[in-house]
Amino acid sequence: MKRIIALVSAIALVILGLGTSFMTSLWASDWQDMFDDFSDSGAPISQVLEEGDAGSKIAVVNFDGVIQDTGSMGGGMFATEGYDHPMTIQALKDIAADDTYSAVLLNVNSPGGGVFESAEIHKYLMEIKESGKTIYSSMGNMAASGGYYVSAPADQIFATDETITGSIGVIMQSMNYSELAENFGISFDVYKSGKMKDMMSASREATEEEQDYLQSIVDTMFQDFVDVVAEGRGMSEEKVRELADGRIYLGGEAIENGLVDQEGYFDDALAALKEEIGGTPQVVEFGGAQMTSFPFGVKVQNALESITGGGEVKMVQELINNRQGAEPMYLYE
Repeated sequence: MKRIIALVSAIALVILGLGTSFMTSLWASDWQDMFDDFSDSGAPISQVLEEGDAGSKIAVVNFDGVIQDTGSMGGGMFATEGYDHPMTIQALKDIAADDTYSAVLLNVNSPGGGVFESAEIHKYLMEIKESGKTIYSSMGNMAASGGYYVSAPADQIFATDETITGSIGVIMQSMNYSELAENFGISFDVYKSGKMKDMMSASREATEEEQDYLQSIVDTMFQDFVDVVAEGRGMSEEKVRELADGRIYLGGEAIENGLVDQEGYFDDALAALKEEIGGTPQVVEFGGAQMTSFPFGVKVQNALESITGGGEVKMVQELINNRQGAEPMYLYE
């Protein structure tokens, strides 16, 4: 009985979630000031990891989780901890403009994320390089797709034998539940200003023209990815395309094919970076896991998970927070 009640409640949450898009703008404008004490996702938060010369610092920038901008409220009422895109971008801007930073170490543990977010990160990493700073990347458990995209500009990339990387490519997908709706006697009335206005609608199959158009978008974004890797790794486009069929590589294989430079963990990458810039630099960390959610979001999530065991709540959470139109991603799935 409890399980049935929980599932009914979950369905109700999905229905309520459909109206959240409209209310979010009201919350953001009228209520945000009330929660400034709980969250300020736009301001970079840093801490000193190792004391040293403050005039020659190493910035450690963390990319932990899906690289995606979930908005000023941190990803919905159920958001917990993880990657904060506005904070990361501001940190990169600050590092580029601060002459006391000599180098940056990217600490990447991510399956990738949004095309826009990955490209924006790349833009500011290139500004850091143009300012004369050295960039290293340390790949953790996973640095795939967009996780590799943000690592590509690094002067040296470190990974372990266990690291999953690669997955160079673009994916865009949508659901089609038209047959399911038909089985329940549900039909859809659509009024649109143009023939492609409801492109990728979940209520019908895509036309051949729509499929061709969407594929052209994916191909354009894939070319951007190829260019970033070719430039960052000093590879020919032909070589990158040979490697970029979407497959993943373990760290050792990535060293062999040129996507990664050296085997090593975070400490190894940091030691090598210290040796390259010399002296005894201070090490400052940006972008550790931050709580950026609605204050009582975690309590709501924990309460629901205690009833259902967690699986259904996570599914509903994804439906609520990702109900927008399909988005192209540099993401390993």
